[in-house]
Amino acid sequence: MTMHEERDVVIVGGGPAGLAAARRLAAAGLRVTVLDEQPELGGQYFRRPAPEVARVWGEHRPEGRRLVEAVRAAGVECRTGHLVWGVDDDGRTLLVSDPAEHPVRLRGRYVIVATGAYERPFPFPGWQLPGVTTPGFAQHLAAADHTPIGERVLLAGSGPFLLPVACSLLALGVNVAGIAEAGHPYRPGLRALGAVRHPARLRELAGYAARLARARVPLWQDTVVVRADGGERVTSVTLAATAAPTRAVRTVAVDALCVGYGFRPQSDLARMLGCAVRTDPATGDATPVLTASGRSTRDDVYVIGEAAGIGGAPIAAARGLAAALDILAREGHDVPAAELRGPARTGRRLERFKKLTDALYPAPAELARLLPATLPDAATLCRCEAVTAGEVRRVARTTAGDVNATKAWTRAGMGPCQGRECGFAVSAVARTSPDVFPSRLPVRPVPVTTLLEMARTEATRPEATRTEVSPTEATRAGAARPESARPESARPESARPEPVRPEPVRPEPAGEGEAA
Repeated sequence: MTMHEERDVVIVGGGPAGLAAARRLAAAGLRVTVLDEQPELGGQYFRRPAPEVARVWGEHRPEGRRLVEAVRAAGVECRTGHLVWGVDDDGRTLLVSDPAEHPVRLRGRYVIVATGAYERPFPFPGWQLPGVTTPGFAQHLAAADHTPIGERVLLAGSGPFLLPVACSLLALGVNVAGIAEAGHPYRPGLRALGAVRHPARLRELAGYAARLARARVPLWQDTVVVRADGGERVTSVTLAATAAPTRAVRTVAVDALCVGYGFRPQSDLARMLGCAVRTDPATGDATPVLTASGRSTRDDVYVIGEAAGIGGAPIAAARGLAAALDILAREGHDVPAAELRGPARTGRRLERFKKLTDALYPAPAELARLLPATLPDAATLCRCEAVTAGEVRRVARTTAGDVNATKAWTRAGMGPCQGRECGFAVSAVARTSPDVFPSRLPVRPVPVTTLLEMARTEATRPEATRTEVSPTEATRAGAARPESARPESARPESARPEPVRPEPVRPEPAGEGEAA
């Protein structure tokens, strides 16, 4: 039976931001529920290792365990293994699948979206080979599980995250073959002088640099991956200059390759709740329009952490606390002025550092202009639907670069990952317009058993209160759309429901705060 539940605050996402908000709100007496699809709270940043690993190696970031314990002690209802996959037709009720795949409907007077981020890959010939993955996945295996991704590993892409990943691999005895950075952030220059205003981060960077120097790990700047080769596993990687990606500069022998160009906010649920977004000109990402406290254009919805914009775990936690204090002030609680100033001051300091890193590393919009030249027509662009770069280019020419029309014609980005893996690349190859992939139900792959039980429950409800729900209806983008009133065969392909897969295929998200 589908359960309908009400809370003061429902928080989607149990990473640093969601937990910071939950602890403060519950301490003030509000009824707070945290939903997270993982079996443990903490997000990717505070993800705990398996017990057998922790017994041998100790805890990974023990401050995460202490934070989770404080949240539970404050009286927060923590529901792990709960997948939030959409929003009901009323625009307020969250559609949830519990660990037993039973449907749950949950509504809060306030909803806080803390869904984190996912990594930004870019395809190249051979990216589907075993042994090719993202830096975030390699970091999770190395730092949390003490498991190396390979024996000889190349890291590539862009962003400061590549450095700690390389150091984590070195700590496990991995031979790091090199780091290929698409930009040139480590060359001396006027922009780099801004780092002196952040001594703690500068010491952290110096520590990474010293560790890499001792291990003689080469760092190639202005360099990108253009090809991976191998049979049963990747065996070699071809690198080229970022400015001239069609001209190879070296080939590196490897047994694992980790490529990622930073992180993208996971804003799907916020958009489905009706929050206004803007296309960030520097990244091309859909970023929610928010106040300083994280309040969206919908008065009862807040977006915090990496879902509000990439900044790392410390910024995520500051955003979570700022949202909690804003809600408490609206509820009539007496919030000390000093407490209000604290997260604001911390947020401003961290935002200044974020602006520095944004200036030092190449903007994703610039990468979107340069990287498509590395993709031959035969290269697979969308792995879920096996769509090539050539197919997307051909259709884009007939749709005047309209991303959504190109997606509808080719099905690129319409597989189980819904564009999380290939969306940035499809947009880069196809577009001449600033469109982003629309948010559609389900925002995460949902078990068919959940949809079938919803349908059975709706069929037994009194007709006056019934909302027609079937597996097909549940996968539509919402009954408020004009197309939903029309038979599926009469709707344009772009408005038809996504196929529902019996077995959910969930790409590993970077999670809350993983960009730190």
